[in-house]
Amino acid sequence: MDYNAKLDAAIARLHDEGRYRTFIDIERQKGAFPQAKWRRPDGEQQPITVWCGNDYLGMGQNAEVLSAMHEALDATGAGSGGTRNISGTTVYHKRLEAELADLHQKEAALVFTSAYIANDATLSTLPHLFPGLIILSDELNHASMIEGIRRSRAEKHIFRHNDVAHLRALLEKLDPDAPKVIAFESIYSMDGDFGPIEAICDLADEFGALTYIDEVHAVGMYGPRGAGVAERDGLMHRIDIINGTLAKAYGVMGGYIAASARMVDAIRSYAPGFIFTTSLPPAIAAGAAASVKYLKTHQELRDQQQLQARILKMRLKAQGLPIIDHGSHIVPVHVGNPVKCKMLSDRLLEDFGIYVQPINFPTVPRGTERLRFTPSPVHQGGEMDRLVKAMDSLWAQCALNRADLAG
Repeated sequence: MDYNAKLDAAIARLHDEGRYRTFIDIERQKGAFPQAKWRRPDGEQQPITVWCGNDYLGMGQNAEVLSAMHEALDATGAGSGGTRNISGTTVYHKRLEAELADLHQKEAALVFTSAYIANDATLSTLPHLFPGLIILSDELNHASMIEGIRRSRAEKHIFRHNDVAHLRALLEKLDPDAPKVIAFESIYSMDGDFGPIEAICDLADEFGALTYIDEVHAVGMYGPRGAGVAERDGLMHRIDIINGTLAKAYGVMGGYIAASARMVDAIRSYAPGFIFTTSLPPAIAAGAAASVKYLKTHQELRDQQQLQARILKMRLKAQGLPIIDHGSHIVPVHVGNPVKCKMLSDRLLEDFGIYVQPINFPTVPRGTERLRFTPSPVHQGGEMDRLVKAMDSLWAQCALNRADLAG
């Protein structure tokens, strides 16, 4: 077996399909976000504006967050020293979990190293806690949810995206006495559309199912205290398990679940992904706790971000660009061709200093390739002007169709 030839062939397939992923070297500058520097392959540095980051509100630069991290770093050192079960539980981890439980008005919260691990570990563990559990999952759920469900080996049923009628039809065919959980998201990040939370909760009540919601693209961004779409819609009390991230709107790192004390205790005690993973460094936990606390009382950042998103959508639509607009803070521009999507991304970076990654298969289905912009409160008007002009020019050069403005 020529293993190197197999590896070369696998990589070549990605290049041939126009979906080989290139990582660029970015040097973020403290206090300057979304400005950064790109270290080009030739070693030269070029100023760029980041338009695809998930630090939606610029909290990675927030003075209170940085101060909390410096304080914890000076007090404790770099790492946590072990798993939560050995020596990795500190006052900073407990403080963060208390902030998160309060945020979601739940009895408890449990912090993981990422929201991916939180989803994977929790969903794969639930069938061990509820023997015979049946999982019903939205077809567009995050890869981490899909992986957790796969590893759970539980009976699973996939319902069409946001299709409540299909979900009902599936539930009606199941054993009414079997334990069930419905897993879905509040915001699906590739299109920026919202999940039908209330309707799913109604079905869960009717059929005796637990509810599991992924709010990673919504926490910090929606609701009067930033707890997500379920808070905005007054539905948090109807959700049994809430999954969230600390690495997007909160600008730091980590993931978590919030639920009843009993549920959290069971996941903590049984989930290998929690038990055997070194905990977050105390400085990271401290920064995340400061960010969660800060955003509970700073609605103006959420308002500014939503305004920026609306303005960018309006301006791109005015150029006839095919925007996917479901009213959320995410701005996807449909390209529909992997090679041209990569070409647009490369030209924006090299010619205009605008950084936005192409979103290709398998992140989205083939034929739905797109650029996904995430405007923030700290993007300035001049930066948006340059982005809109660059997109207008490159769209024409790439011979891409424009939307029907009359429609």
